[in-house]
Amino acid sequence: MNQVFIIALMILAFTIILCTVRAIIGPTAADRLVAVNVIGTKTIVLIVLVSLILKETYFVDVALVYALISFLASIIIAEFIEGETGGNK
Repeated sequence: MNQVFIIALMILAFTIILCTVRAIIGPTAADRLVAVNVIGTKTIVLIVLVSLILKETYFVDVALVYALISFLASIIIAEFIEGETGGNK
C-alpha cells in the first residue's frame, strides 16, 4: 500500500510543478490566484499522504494549520486583485 502512496506523492509533486508554472506565466491575476489555491490544496494532500506513509498523526495537524494559512493568503491575494482592478467596495 505504501507504494501506491509513494506513486501518488510523485504525481502530486509533478502537478504542483505544473501549477507553479501556471502561477508564474499567468496570463491574468485570476489564473495566478487559482494556481496558488490549487498548489495549497495539493500540498495539504501531500502532507496527509506523508502522514499515512510514516504513520505519524501530528502531520495531520500541520496540514490543518497549513490549510488555514493558505485560506487566509487566498483571501488577502483576492482583496489585492480586487483593489487593482477597481472592484466595488
